[in-house]
Order: sequence, then structure tokens, then C-alpha cells
Amino acid sequence: MNSPERIALCPTDALVERGRGHVFDVRLWGQPARAFALRFDGRVVAYVNRCAHVPAELDWQPGEFLDLERRWIVCSIHGAVYEPSNGLCVAGPCVHKRLIPLQVGEADALVYWYPSRDVEPAAGECSTSPIAPSAAPPP
Repeated sequence: MNSPERIALCPTDALVERGRGHVFDVRLWGQPARAFALRFDGRVVAYVNRCAHVPAELDWQPGEFLDLERRWIVCSIHGAVYEPSNGLCVAGPCVHKRLIPLQVGEADALVYWYPSRDVEPAAGECSTSPIAPSAAPPP
């Protein structure tokens, strides 16, 4: 499958600093999966929504990935603790392993995901619709 150059995920202001994540469908190595983007320390980060310990989704409520202090990404199943800025597991059953990162960026008041060979847009229906740069809403 040829991946598009970039896919608009959400408006930039939809990702509040250390707030709720934006969850979207992807294909990881050809299989259906979920991913998420969130804003942490002023920049947008994104990862496949899969713990490095076991292939379980991380969020403890839909879109909620951070602990109560809003400092760490925490797996809802076994409590693995990840550094949001780089996806490194710093405590729990998978120390020194990492979440699978996605390349994201911001332009024209939108957050964009840049698909890769390993993590592609979901086939068919997708929870996030691709938006061509020319179709983006005016600033």
C-alpha cells in the first residue's frame, strides 16, 4: 500500500498541554491497530497505542493516557510507565523498551501524521479522515 504523504489528525488546539490524546486507526505491519497523539511539554508526540510489555492498548479511559499528575504515560493493564517525550519505559515490566513512535508535525493549525512503511493508514473506514492541504479550513 502506498501511504499518503501526510494525514491531518486534528486541529492543533484540540491537543491541550498534557491533556486527552487524539486516538486514531492505523495498520501496524499490515494488521489493524490504534494510535494516539498528545501534547507534552509544548510539542505533539504520537505512538502506536500498544504497551511494549503485552500488546494491550494503554488508555485507561478513551483518550486518557497520562497518570493523575499528568507526568507519565501509564499502561492501564500492568502499570508500565513511559516517558511521554520519547516513549521509553522507565518503570514496570518492560523497563528500557519503547512505545512505537509515529512521526507527527504541525502546520496550518492542524496536527499531521506522516505514515511509514510499518505504520500505515487504516484500510477502508478510518476514524481520522485524510485532509489534503488545499482542503484544510482557513486559519
